[in-house]
Amino acid sequence: MPTEFISMTFPNPSTDIHPIPNSSIDPDFLERYARNLDDYAFDYTLVPYDSSFYDPWTMGATIAAKTKNLKIIIALRPNTLYPTVAAKALATLDQLSRGRAVVHFIAGGSDVEQAREGDFLSKEERYGRLEDYIKILKRAWASDEPFDWDSKYYQFKQFTNKVRPINGKSIPVSVGGSSADAYRIGGSLADIFGLWGEPLKETKEQIDRIYEEARKAGRPESDRPRIWVTFRPIVAETEELAWEKAHRTLELLKGAKNDSRGRPRPDAPAAPQNVGSQRLLEIAKKGEVQDRALWYPTVTATNARGASTALVGSVQTIVDSLLDYVDLGAELISIRGYDNLNDAIDYGRYVLPRVREALKEREEKKTNGTH
Repeated sequence: MPTEFISMTFPNPSTDIHPIPNSSIDPDFLERYARNLDDYAFDYTLVPYDSSFYDPWTMGATIAAKTKNLKIIIALRPNTLYPTVAAKALATLDQLSRGRAVVHFIAGGSDVEQAREGDFLSKEERYGRLEDYIKILKRAWASDEPFDWDSKYYQFKQFTNKVRPINGKSIPVSVGGSSADAYRIGGSLADIFGLWGEPLKETKEQIDRIYEEARKAGRPESDRPRIWVTFRPIVAETEELAWEKAHRTLELLKGAKNDSRGRPRPDAPAAPQNVGSQRLLEIAKKGEVQDRALWYPTVTATNARGASTALVGSVQTIVDSLLDYVDLGAELISIRGYDNLNDAIDYGRYVLPRVREALKEREEKKTNGTH
């Protein structure tokens, strides 16, 4: 399948480097941002989830109504919506968007964050629940025949789903994480597996783990999860200008009193509980710059809060770096910056076309070489 590009939805001009405390949704900004992604040929936008943040379903439906091609990835925590309800909601969005719905599952990487919405399961139990959840969705989408479910996490009788996905079969399911449970469940059940930006060696090791779990689940190579890798590129016309921009960005990150959602940042943040953040912080100890252009001070400055690994360089350096990950097997590349709207426009103007052109040239050479 072709290499595709993902951004993330932002409801207002607040950013990591210029946060706006207590900011509300700006409908005009949301529409402008989404339409720019559509116009510059991004393939997907992730609508994030947080216990204190905006409802992703309403945001996703709004974006779908304002765009033509952009696929909508709804971030979903299983504790927030019963799976039979989610099956109908996602299929409804899929119909309204003419087949553009995707779901990205978050098992829950923080006990504190999960408890804010009444979820007190252990991490192991959260992944067990996620496994059930995905199986229920796939069953509900595959057929409108009534079925029962009786497990530790869900019990119901004779549920039938008359709300079909556009393709009549399923909606793409994404799982992310860096733990053994994440690899197992994503490898066996997901259509897409999301990773945060790590060096090439570590990324290849994770991909191999995911593919091995897919193999153990009996999935053929043609049905393995597509790999999604996320970066925060800092790009400029020259290497020198890009690094100047990177260091300005870093100072703004360090000085920001709020995060991009306007919430105060703790003076002494606790060590992250999720394995993905722990991995990023450990890798950061090996050096500020790794591989071609992977920059880790943005990780340490934010305590590895979410996808925080930067790529720094000229347009060509960023393009070459992304192609390195395509060569590893990444089919979906998520790129979002620190000046959300302007960076998305720059990526759409300069980065995406050159990556696609490079891949097209490769394909043409391969085709010509066979004749």
